[in-house]
This record gives sequence, structure tokens and C-alpha cells, in this order.
Amino acid sequence: MIERLTTGIPEIDRMLRGGIPKGFTIAVVGEPGTGKTIFSLHFIAAGIRNGEKGIYVTTEESRESVIRQAEMFGFRFRDAVRRGDLIIIDALMGEHGDPWSLRELTVEELISKIMDAKRTLGYGHARLVIDSMSAFWLDKPAMARKYSYVIKRRLTKWDLTMVLTSQYAVTTSLGFGFGIEHVADGIIRFRKKIMRGYLRRFLIIEKMRQTDHDKRVYEIDIVDGKGIVVKGPYNATREDIMLPASVIKKIIEAQLKKDQELSMETVDLDENV
Repeated sequence: MIERLTTGIPEIDRMLRGGIPKGFTIAVVGEPGTGKTIFSLHFIAAGIRNGEKGIYVTTEESRESVIRQAEMFGFRFRDAVRRGDLIIIDALMGEHGDPWSLRELTVEELISKIMDAKRTLGYGHARLVIDSMSAFWLDKPAMARKYSYVIKRRLTKWDLTMVLTSQYAVTTSLGFGFGIEHVADGIIRFRKKIMRGYLRRFLIIEKMRQTDHDKRVYEIDIVDGKGIVVKGPYNATREDIMLPASVIKKIIEAQLKKDQELSMETVDLDENV
């Protein structure tokens, strides 16, 4: 029987037939402002409530910003840090003398710091969030799949259930989320759309290995004091949930550029042989 972990959001747990399978690596992907970080906060907070340890890596906000945002939804991360139940690794600020800060934004340093955090938390299962993975391949998006594979392979043996976020952003070309999606055991996709002058958010569980899951699109909202609230299934059209045309165009252009670069590298190698 599969042991499952609650996401901290009962409706999403039901969509997952009881929660995320323990030990899985879950890709949480979507555009900025769709709810990925708040989902991650729910995931860590649920573990702390159940007596589990947590590691939260933040690459786009400071540690203090994450703590304050968690407090907006009733998650007492500051207390958890003081008790030693939660370690927040700050990959943004890089403050001197901070043992839980990354000096360089590299995959090797990330893995090393997470291992140090797990040793500090002690024996037993822990939840891990990396928010977001996109920061590690901003300047080399073609490496997204390789980096994602290395992180999963190196950290799976450390008794972790991992939520790795990655975002779609036209400015990052192929640094979207596709590297994570290839190696993840599950994919939860968040979307947003302006409809009749109003911002609406959606999620869909696209993949979850070894288990059935709800395959419908759900509309969600983000509510002060609560976090993510699932409003119910949404009868979405293809246009509602597909990537914007501008993003699709950028993906195609980036892939063509990557193919050209690889072709040039092959020519150089042939000339040097």
C-alpha cells in the first residue's frame, strides 16, 4: 500500500486519492503569480503540523520574506525554525556568516547545502521544497533536464519527498519547467488567465506515477488567512489551459537556437579530431 503525504489542502489531497506518495519528486510548474509558492508553503506547513521536518530552499525571495508570507496564511514558520523543525536555505541574499545561505547559485552547492540541512535535522523523513529550480539554469536553459536529473538522483536516497517549482517566463527561453517535468514522478500545473477583466487561476494534476488521480481542471483562489482555496472543477476549453501563443513561439525559437548551437559544437569537434 502506498504511503501518502497530505499537501495541506484537503481538496488537492482528494484529487490525489489521499495525497502525494511518500518519497516522490513532484514538479509544480506554471507562470509567475499562479500559486506555486503558496502551494509549497502549504506542503511544508502540513509536514510540520504532522511532526515532520522540513527544508525550504528559496531562490527568488529572502528567508524573511518567505517567513512573512507564510504568516499571512497562518503558517508559523518562524517558530518551526526556532524549534529546529525547519531549515530555510536562502539562495538569494548570500549573506556572509549565514550557515544556511548559498554563496553561488550552482547545483553542486545546492545539493551539498541540502545534505547538510538533512544531517542537521537528523534521522527520518523530511519534506523538501526548492522554489524555484528555474534560477539554476537561467543562463543555460538547455541544462534544465540534466540538472533536474542530478538533483533527483543525488537526493532521493536521503529520505525526502520533494516539491520542485519551475516557472514559465518568456525571458528565460527554455528555462521553463520542462527539465523537471521529464524526471518528476508527478506534475501539478498551475495556470492563470484574465477572463472578462478578472484574474482567474487554475490547476490540473497532469501526472502521478503508481496512482490514479483526478484529471479535471480545477479553479482555485488565493485567500488571505487561508492560502489556496479550491473552488471546484472548471469546464475549461483548450484555450483556457494551453500555454499562451507567445510562450509557444518562444519555446520553438529557443529549441531552434539550441539545435543550431549543438550543430556548431558537433562541427567544432569534428574539426578537432
